[in-house]
Amino acid sequence: MKTMVSILMSGVVALSAAGAALVPNGGGGDAKLQKVLADPAPEGALDLTIETLANGLVNPWCVTFLPDGAILVTERPGSVRLIKDGVLVDDPIAGAPEVYASQQGGLFDILLDPAFAENSVVYISYAHGTRKKNVTRVARTTFDGASFGPLEVIFEAAPEKTAGFHFGGKLDWGPDGALFLTTGDGLGLKAKAQDVSTSLGAVVRINPDGTIPDDNPDFGPDASPGIYSKGHRNPQGLAYDAARGVMWSTEHGAQGGDELNVIEAGANYGWPVATYGVDYSGAVISPFTEYQGTVQPVKYWTPSIAPSGLAVYRGDVFAEWDGDVLVGALAGVALHRVIMDGDEPVGEERYLVGERVRDVRVGPDGAIYVTVEDYYGEPTGRLLRLTPKVE
Repeated sequence: MKTMVSILMSGVVALSAAGAALVPNGGGGDAKLQKVLADPAPEGALDLTIETLANGLVNPWCVTFLPDGAILVTERPGSVRLIKDGVLVDDPIAGAPEVYASQQGGLFDILLDPAFAENSVVYISYAHGTRKKNVTRVARTTFDGASFGPLEVIFEAAPEKTAGFHFGGKLDWGPDGALFLTTGDGLGLKAKAQDVSTSLGAVVRINPDGTIPDDNPDFGPDASPGIYSKGHRNPQGLAYDAARGVMWSTEHGAQGGDELNVIEAGANYGWPVATYGVDYSGAVISPFTEYQGTVQPVKYWTPSIAPSGLAVYRGDVFAEWDGDVLVGALAGVALHRVIMDGDEPVGEERYLVGERVRDVRVGPDGAIYVTVEDYYGEPTGRLLRLTPKVE
C-alpha cells in the first residue's frame, strides 16, 4: 500500500512518499495547546428579503438552474425535484439513479454540462451499494425537461467501504472543462485519506466521459485514477471562482477543524496527520496542526460549524459582497459570509441564524439561493431566495 503519509502504531508520523521523517512546521503540537475556541461570527447587518420558492422537501442537497428558468433540487433520499414557473412539481423526475440512502448516504449533487442547452447532458453524484459495501459514484445522463435518460457511470470511488458516512459528493467544472468531484474518507478509514492507492479523502479530476486528463498530477504508478489532491476528511463544498482562477472547497472537521481550502494540483491537505480538531470522544487525532508537506487551510472553524454547500458571490445584487465566500452550516446553523480582501479572509458574518443550511448557490439573476433542511429528514426542507431588503 503506497501512502503519502503513514501513521505508525507508536503515533509517530512519517512521510513515506519521500522515505523521510515528516517534520512539523514550527511546533504544531504547541499550537494545538495554545489554541482557544473562536467566538461565533456576529450576525450580519444587512437586512434580507427571504422568499420561499418550495416547501416540503426532504434533505434538499443541491440546487442547479436550467436555461429556461426552471430549477432542479436533489433530495438525499433519492429524488430530483423540478421547480417550474415558480411551482414545485408534485412528482419527482423519473429516471434518477437508485441510491444507497442511509445515514449520510444518498443522492448528492447535480451539475449541468457546459453545453447543456445543446446536448441536454447532466452529471449526478450519489452513494451506491449497500450498508456493507458502498461507494461514491458519478453518472452521466440526459434531461429532456421531464425525465432522465439512461445512466452511464463514469466514476466510482475505491475501495468499497462499510460506513454510511463521509461520501463527499460535490461536483463542479474546472476552467478547462474537466470535472471535479470530492470524496470523503469513509469515517472509520481516515488513514485512507493519505493512501494514494485509494480515491477516498480526495478531490478527483476527470474528463466529462470519465477518462483521466493527461495533465493530472502524478502520484506514482500505484495511484488510484483521477486523484487531484489528497488529505481531505469530508469535503461537501466545491466552487470554482473564475475571477480569481481558484477552486474553493470546504470540508468537515471532527470536533472543530472545519476547513476552507484552495484546491491545488498534487497538494496534501493534511487529514488526519494535521488538524485543528479533536475526535468526538475528546481524544487527540494528531498532536499537529501543521506538517511539512501539507497545506494549511485558508480558514478553519473551531468549534465546528459543519460546512456544507459553498459559493463565491459574483454579481451586482449584493454588490458589496462581490468576491466573498458563502458557506452553508449544519451545526453552526446559518449562512456564513466569509468576507474576503483579495484572497484573504478578513471577517465573517452569519445570516439565516438558526437554519440548517445545506446548499448555497448564486443564481443567474444575482440572488442567493439556499436550501434548508430538518436534521431528522422530515419533509420540511425549503428552497429560499435571498435578496437585499429594499427600504
